[in-house]
Amino acid sequence: MRLQYKKRGAMEIFDPKKHWQHPKRTIGQKSADWITHHAGSWTFILTLIGILILWIIINTMAWNYKWDPYPFILFNLLLSTLAALQAPMILMSQNRTAERDRWKAEQDYKVNKKAEKEVKQIQKDLRRLLEKKKR
Repeated sequence: MRLQYKKRGAMEIFDPKKHWQHPKRTIGQKSADWITHHAGSWTFILTLIGILILWIIINTMAWNYKWDPYPFILFNLLLSTLAALQAPMILMSQNRTAERDRWKAEQDYKVNKKAEKEVKQIQKDLRRLLEKKKR
């Protein structure tokens, strides 16, 4: 999104991506963003489905040693732990995204207010010119 607005007589391009200042992120925040980015990908989902199928096949077909027999309690524990750890990280990342979206909305509002003032000024100038022309 690029908006143009006047600044002291010169035209300037407003690019929200350039003006958004990321606060210093902690290691936890960076890892939450990384996990959110990758855990929502098709690669992760398909890999997880492959591991699920492989785990079930190996444990049901193994003749000598089954490390996690049929109800797959250990596997259920692993999946529950994965979900329990991913959920708060995804929420933290979403909170930062919401913060960035709020900032963008504030910037849009400021640009819109400025544009509204300029339109009103142009309308006022046009009315004045029309009145002069009528005389």
